[in-house]
Amino acid sequence: MNWKRILLSLLVAFGIVISLAQVSAAQDITRYPIPNSDFPIARAVELPADATLVYVSGQVPSVIDETADPSSVEAFGDTESQTVSVLEKIEATLDDLDLSMSDVVKMQVFLVGDPTNDGMMDFSGFMDGYTQFFGTEEQPNLPARSAMQVAGLVNPGWLVEIEVVAVRPS
Repeated sequence: MNWKRILLSLLVAFGIVISLAQVSAAQDITRYPIPNSDFPIARAVELPADATLVYVSGQVPSVIDETADPSSVEAFGDTESQTVSVLEKIEATLDDLDLSMSDVVKMQVFLVGDPTNDGMMDFSGFMDGYTQFFGTEEQPNLPARSAMQVAGLVNPGWLVEIEVVAVRPS
């Protein structure tokens, strides 16, 4: 009878250790804010060695105006509209993978110069879309992020492409 209690105690203890290890691994993700700044990106994100990373391919905007030339900016909208469209696609992909935007640890943003902005990228429009998904009260986790202007994307109407890396919680 004693060996059954010992075995049961060991199984319970093992279960507790496994549970704590999973919680501990999730808590090992450290997001370093930019000192003295409220800019909504992390200066760096540190992950535990055993973290599972999920690389999400670059996403581009959906058509918002079916009547416009399919290779025009009008077909896809301005930078803010395109950013929201792209981030909604990323959010749906992550959801399909049982992840969320709060699991994003790294983001690369490719912005094309907007013809209505003298060929310069509309970083303000991008940020207006981005801050609907990151740095909010509902989703405060910030990724490390790069944003750059590129000469062009595959479709001349695309102003935004974004790829992300997410970490699967343990």
